[in-house]
Amino acid sequence: MNVLWMAAAWLPAAVAVAVAATGLFLTGSRAGWLAWLLLPAAGASLAVTALWRAAGGPSTPGVGALGMAESAALTVAAGLVVRYAPVRRAVPAALLAGLAAATWLPRVFTPASALEAVGACAFWGAGVLAGAAVGAYLRLLDARQRRAVADGRTVLRLRLAGDLHDFLAHDISEMVAHAQAGTVAGDPLRALERVEAAGQRALSTLDRTLDMLHHDRPLGPSGDLDGIAEAAARFSAAGPAHVGVRIDRAADVPAETAALAYRIVIEGLTNIRRHAPRAGRVELSVTAPGDVLEITLTNDGTSGAAGRRRGGSGLPGLAALVAEQGGELVAGAVPDTWGPDTWGPDGRAPGGWSLTARLPLRQSPG
Repeated sequence: MNVLWMAAAWLPAAVAVAVAATGLFLTGSRAGWLAWLLLPAAGASLAVTALWRAAGGPSTPGVGALGMAESAALTVAAGLVVRYAPVRRAVPAALLAGLAAATWLPRVFTPASALEAVGACAFWGAGVLAGAAVGAYLRLLDARQRRAVADGRTVLRLRLAGDLHDFLAHDISEMVAHAQAGTVAGDPLRALERVEAAGQRALSTLDRTLDMLHHDRPLGPSGDLDGIAEAAARFSAAGPAHVGVRIDRAADVPAETAALAYRIVIEGLTNIRRHAPRAGRVELSVTAPGDVLEITLTNDGTSGAAGRRRGGSGLPGLAALVAEQGGELVAGAVPDTWGPDTWGPDGRAPGGWSLTARLPLRQSPG
């Protein structure tokens, strides 16, 4: 008869140890199966405990050792389930395992009072509670890591989107402008040469971006004050609008600030080409009054809602970059400041659009 009782004591202990050992080798999506294994293991433990108390099983030292091993195995399995298994499976499995680990002690002794029984169950149940707490903490760390990776990918994706928008859009719009000018002016060979040059710049931007992705290198600054002057000259050559440039070359401008100024000018020129194609005059000023680099780009094209498309991401993205450096970027319609000599044939002042950015040249102590 004692052999049968020992077999009954060995069964839940062996099953619980097997489940815990299996859980150590299950990770990721496969760990969801551990909850299905833990449920029958905890159920077998509760059934043996109930049978022991109902039939008056013997109390021997071997049964106590098996019970402690069973409780430890249920604790490990509960922690693994809480960490890896889906919540809808982990909660019932961990609760049942905790109940089984907390109530195995009546197999080896009879409590003298209800208070003693509650204290004994709380003592052994605390182990499963601690295991579940460790599993939940590790699960939280995994979730934070996944969220951090996802946020990093989002930041990289948005940065790449901004670079492609700021540089490729300008080069492609320049190619379109040169092609249109070649059709109108009747000089297709010269237009093709300029289209080729703009295409080469676009390919260089793509190569630089792909090189950064392939070799996991940070994307360094691109563009400077000389690049601003070259971009303005290319813009004047590609369309009817002439860009009047005034650049303070004596200013001591950091490379990062000059690169951001270049991006702002490129975005402004691209928007003029896309949203104000009838602009005939553009004024670009890059000065450094005090400790601020001020970029002002004004055109005499359409300034109202009818002349601009909504929903673009270029200026909002640049405004965020400028704000990160402690500066400000403002864009909006401006009244006629060009004088009567710039009025159209119908005698109507054309209005205009202005883009102004102020970038600090020195980092503040804060």
